[in-house]
Amino acid sequence: MEEAASLESRIAALAATTEDEVRNVFATYGLPLVSTPARPRALRLRRLRVAGLRTGAVAPGAFDSTIGFNDGVTALVASNLRGKTSVLELVTWCLRGAPRELQSGVRHWLGHLDLDVVVAGQPLGFRLDLEDGEIASALVLAGPDVDGLADTRVPVPADGVLPLLRASHSASFTEQVQALMMDRLDLHPLVNSVKGTSTQTHGWPAYYGALYLPAGGDKVLLGDQSIAGLAGRLLQVFLDLPATAALARVKTAQDLRATEERSKWAAADAFAQSVREQREQAQGKLGEARARLDALGSPGGGSGASLVELAARSVGLARGVADDQERWEELMASHRQARAARQRDAKILNDVRESAVARKLFHGLNPTACPRCDKDIEDGRRQRERSVHACAVCDRPVEAGGEETSEDVIAEAKERLVASGEVEKAAKEALEEAEEALARRTEELAAAQSQLRAAESAARLPALVQAREDVLRWEGALSVLPEPAPASERRESSTVKILKCGAAVLEEDSRSSGSTLFAALNQEIAELGRRFGIVSLEAVEIDRAGRLKVIKDGTSQDWFSKQSAGERLRLRIAVVIALLRVGAAHGVSTHPGLVLIDSPKAEEVQDLDALTLLKELAAVAEENELQIVVTTADSVLAHQVLPAHSIVEAADGSPLW
Repeated sequence: MEEAASLESRIAALAATTEDEVRNVFATYGLPLVSTPARPRALRLRRLRVAGLRTGAVAPGAFDSTIGFNDGVTALVASNLRGKTSVLELVTWCLRGAPRELQSGVRHWLGHLDLDVVVAGQPLGFRLDLEDGEIASALVLAGPDVDGLADTRVPVPADGVLPLLRASHSASFTEQVQALMMDRLDLHPLVNSVKGTSTQTHGWPAYYGALYLPAGGDKVLLGDQSIAGLAGRLLQVFLDLPATAALARVKTAQDLRATEERSKWAAADAFAQSVREQREQAQGKLGEARARLDALGSPGGGSGASLVELAARSVGLARGVADDQERWEELMASHRQARAARQRDAKILNDVRESAVARKLFHGLNPTACPRCDKDIEDGRRQRERSVHACAVCDRPVEAGGEETSEDVIAEAKERLVASGEVEKAAKEALEEAEEALARRTEELAAAQSQLRAAESAARLPALVQAREDVLRWEGALSVLPEPAPASERRESSTVKILKCGAAVLEEDSRSSGSTLFAALNQEIAELGRRFGIVSLEAVEIDRAGRLKVIKDGTSQDWFSKQSAGERLRLRIAVVIALLRVGAAHGVSTHPGLVLIDSPKAEEVQDLDALTLLKELAAVAEENELQIVVTTADSVLAHQVLPAHSIVEAADGSPLW
């Protein structure tokens, strides 16, 4: 409890606040204020059983194989493509919750998969039943003795064998196993912020990458994920530096809250800038409107009445012009009709003088369309009637003769012509009078409009009204736009300040306690690297970010990623074992002590290098009570280094299981 109070007081003193406020902020974000040493997290394999039905050309048929694992180094020996790597993947399926790269065909062979392990002193039994490459049912048992678990696949409460979890499909098994392993190995999620706007959480799969080492070609020093900072996080966790996980969470919370505050400040600045720009625009427009209003001045005292009178007279004259124009158009139409009637009567008089047929037709009908179908009579038919005396309606010949004398017909035609002429004359006189009236009214309208345009008030009034409206509009716009607040110093909130100070205090604790550990770690990595065959290695420098600088021949310096594939594999193994050795020497709980290495010889150029590496692995495993599982296709190499009970070997050309 004193440690928690001490941490609270140090953060409160640095942030110039109270301890209660520190506790409130840390509680709000679910952050711990107590750093407790991790529990021992040793992990050991004991037995793997695989049963199913193999298909294909190599050893087809049912199989049921059991593989035992010893402390120290266990070598899985078989020809290539005969199941060595798949053993590591099957172990991974149980421990990690899902395999990494297990072949699809191999998955479909499996019917039952059992793995017995000891996790932080607790015997556990993984029991998987599979169908079509996926989990149909799964069970994890806990018992008092790991050897006793080998005899059962179901809970036996009477013997203390109890179920820890059950799953009916792969996704459920993955989720539950990862949570189980994090709890039993006393590990905490690794959290980091992404661009200050979201968080990313790494759980058991990230830790497992430090047990099942990637191939030499991979450039990540620790773990199997090339995410920035993750290797350093794993390194600090396995060195059990104080509050490593808490420090990451505090930094993440600080990043998110600080980004949120900066976003609010940026939004406020953008809004203030927008208001300033709008006010500047409104003020400019208001000034322009006022200038126009001042230039136009005010209307004269008597101008308003004169303007009304002129406008009313112009409107009245315009209406009169429209009426006169309409009357003129009507009289023009009447004159045209009278003229056409007079011309027709003159033509008739001429026809009756010259043609008996015309005289006969004089009193007849003069239809314009067929009386039956209403089709207009064509001009051609009327022409034929006059020229060849064919009826315009039926086209039959018209014979001359009749009771009326030619003199009577001609006299009557003359009377009609005289009458139509008088009508035409009267229509023309009326049209001329209308034209004169229209002209007079048009001249009067033009004069009135000229007077209206000449009046000063008429020319200035629309602009004056518009200027007044513009002034009122921009004054209204300015009234609703707030005055911009004076610029003030942006200060981070008390929450961000407390989180920042908390991160600083935790960082200092981690650095002060880690300086000795990192110095010892560098020495161990360099020693192990030389033992593993990097003879030119002088020294290494590893930092908290998980970056490793390699110094060779006294002067050559380069990063881990620039080394050859074989050297990267040696150095990666050296880092993991160095973590265990330093942890043991300083009494801290670090790496679980299980290392899986797939075909280390594949990364080597010479057999002597592989021999040196395997010898040193065996020696280091014995010195530090490690469990290392390696695969190799070189049976001679395995038997040169390891005793027979540490070798699981397949017959020539046969599968390992």
